[in-house]
Amino acid sequence: MLISGLTVMVAMAGLFLTGDAAFASFGYATMIVVAVAVLGSLTVLPALLSKLGDRVDRLRVPLVGRRRGRGGGESRFWGAIVDAVLRRPVLSAVLSGGLLLALALPAIHLRIATPGADTFPKSLAVVKTYDRMQQAFPGSALPARVVVKAPDVNAPAVRSAITELKARALASGRVDQPVTVETNSDATVAKITLPTEGNGTDAASRASLALLRDDVIPETVGAVPETSVGVTGVAAEWQDQQDQMKEKLPYVFGFVLLFAFILMLVAFRSIVVAAKAILLNLLSVAAAYGVLVLVFQHGVGKSLLGFSSTEGIAPVVPLLLFVILFGLSMDYHVFIVSRIRELFDRGESMDDAIANGIRSTAGVVTSAAVVMVAVFSIFATLSLLLFKQFGVGLAVAVLIDATIVRAVLLPASMKLLGEWNWYLPSWLEWLPRLESDEPETKSEESALAGA
Repeated sequence: MLISGLTVMVAMAGLFLTGDAAFASFGYATMIVVAVAVLGSLTVLPALLSKLGDRVDRLRVPLVGRRRGRGGGESRFWGAIVDAVLRRPVLSAVLSGGLLLALALPAIHLRIATPGADTFPKSLAVVKTYDRMQQAFPGSALPARVVVKAPDVNAPAVRSAITELKARALASGRVDQPVTVETNSDATVAKITLPTEGNGTDAASRASLALLRDDVIPETVGAVPETSVGVTGVAAEWQDQQDQMKEKLPYVFGFVLLFAFILMLVAFRSIVVAAKAILLNLLSVAAAYGVLVLVFQHGVGKSLLGFSSTEGIAPVVPLLLFVILFGLSMDYHVFIVSRIRELFDRGESMDDAIANGIRSTAGVVTSAAVVMVAVFSIFATLSLLLFKQFGVGLAVAVLIDATIVRAVLLPASMKLLGEWNWYLPSWLEWLPRLESDEPETKSEESALAGA
């Protein structure tokens, strides 16, 4: 439980590296919730279970309780699947791995696009009102605001440069009238408002912004000594956010992967388990990205979900999906592999440990996955395209992870590796053992029986 909670918190902590206050606040809030849940599970829950004793099963749910059978809650359905997987591990690994790679392949073409007003369903009353307002009062081009700071913006050199900036911007065809210039009372700052092409996030807006920043400004006001120039506006804000996100993403991914690997290594004292956990979770996330591209860029099922725009994926979705899905996937992984390791250490063969470990945990994992898929699917019914993408990505990823990855690919890979699953290089033997007592091995049990 502690390792699972720490893994989720590490994934959320990756949001701090984005440099964005909104992501950081999301990370703080999620980490606090997880920390409180772990603390309650390690203190309040055991106390309540101890107090209730055998009465904990008194209010058993009808029908559901009977289906548990005599197997101690083991899942016969997943037991049959894992038995089939263990009989043909190579085929199972190839088919499940190939399916995940096929789902992940479209992610290569993932495009980032900020959803605008045109992404809302046209049937909504508020959208109909918005369209009527646009027809009655057509909006002008979105302005870019060039801010010039100088000792004296009324100096001839600065004024001449501002005039040249206006002329060159209008001559480019990407800026419209009226161009206005305002100065503060101290004549140290000038604000030049330039109505540009585009809706603020499209290709026309990016081209207009690039023209100002890369060509017009450096050759006009930017060339005047002792002046500093900046560009603001919708297009500039969106572009700067995208640039910051692209710059920080490698750090976020690297931080989460590194610390998750370390936690798995310490928890299981196995470099193979740690590396495989990272690989399997990355496959789940990549498959979710691929499904997002299929649905929200290629339009697969868009009539069912009720959206029309296929411009691309909202900027916040890939990052949030990665940290949330990675945390949830690692939680499943720790829960299942811990049970398998426990059974193996008690003396069961590798095959029996895998089969019994999956049987005894699959019901819990499946139940948790069903709840989360149902909750995340609600987001897909909302009008805002951002929420639709978020809900579809999370629901699909959790479903894939709880079925294809944990019930097929994980046991197949563990079967193929055998006892190499627990391999730890000699130079890492100094790692602490988290279990309090080392269980008896099969050889020790045989020796005791013989005595």
